[in-house]
Amino acid sequence: MKLNFLYSNIQADVAAIEEELRLAVKSEQAPLVEEAALQLLNAGGKRIRPIFVCLTARLGNFQWNQVEQAAVAVELIHMASIVHDDVVDDADVRRGLPTIKSKWGNHVAMYTGDFLFAKSLEYMTKISNLEAHQVLSKVTVELAVGEIEQLRAKYDFEQNVRTYLRRIKRKTALLIAASCELGGIVAQLDPKLHRKLFLFGYYVGMSFQITDDVLDFTGSEKTLGKPAGEDLRQGNVTLPVFFAMEDKAFRAKLRQISETTTKEDMAPFIEAIKASGAIAKSEAIAETYLQKAIGILDEFPPSKELKPLKQIVQFLDKRKY
Repeated sequence: MKLNFLYSNIQADVAAIEEELRLAVKSEQAPLVEEAALQLLNAGGKRIRPIFVCLTARLGNFQWNQVEQAAVAVELIHMASIVHDDVVDDADVRRGLPTIKSKWGNHVAMYTGDFLFAKSLEYMTKISNLEAHQVLSKVTVELAVGEIEQLRAKYDFEQNVRTYLRRIKRKTALLIAASCELGGIVAQLDPKLHRKLFLFGYYVGMSFQITDDVLDFTGSEKTLGKPAGEDLRQGNVTLPVFFAMEDKAFRAKLRQISETTTKEDMAPFIEAIKASGAIAKSEAIAETYLQKAIGILDEFPPSKELKPLKQIVQFLDKRKY
């Protein structure tokens, strides 16, 4: 996902954050953990969370030192959750490269995730604002709960959509929401605007995850960095699946899927979901969330700093990977 339309100063910020992330994962005491963390960094990533910290901070009193600490902290939390998620899902590939779990095993992966979480705390201690600490600690707890909920709901084709929405709220939307709110906090915006930025990020995050869940069926293995339909094969019931399960016969067939199901065996399920109209319905829900996000930005006083935020929303509406 290339965000080339962003202003040059934001691109410079992201480059600086990328360098700081490399410094953050260095560890003379645990070189293997450092090597594993660097592999995840080198695999790339959207860096959407630190970008939101930088952009929302520009709506107020922009202080780079505080912004950088917050941006690095949220990305480290995201990276840690990815590493742990790959262990839970027994995933061998992430962004087209071997996962830490597949290359070094579960033990190294879990300790690497713990290391990244701990480093995020280290960066947060450099932020003096207590509210910023409270926001990030709360969302980290919710993130862990979301992971547990996903594990518990695997291969449960009787769960409802409300359960799914609550799960993606915790796993994805809340960290993006916190990223947006943190930018406002460290920029010393009016507290009333903090909540608006949180809601903006929440709506963006919900749309972001739903779009990811759609792309799991519509994207290619090359663009996804993993086989199409992999989430469903791992037992994760996502919004397109819910819509497709309105056909009771299809719902019954889904019970055939297990961890031993092959990529070839998944093909008929993927095609059935595409043919059911579930993709278009899911995309419409994602679009609704993005329109709510734009509505939040429209409540802010006119500012040139709002433009890149709106551009990102428009870009996310059209992304294909």
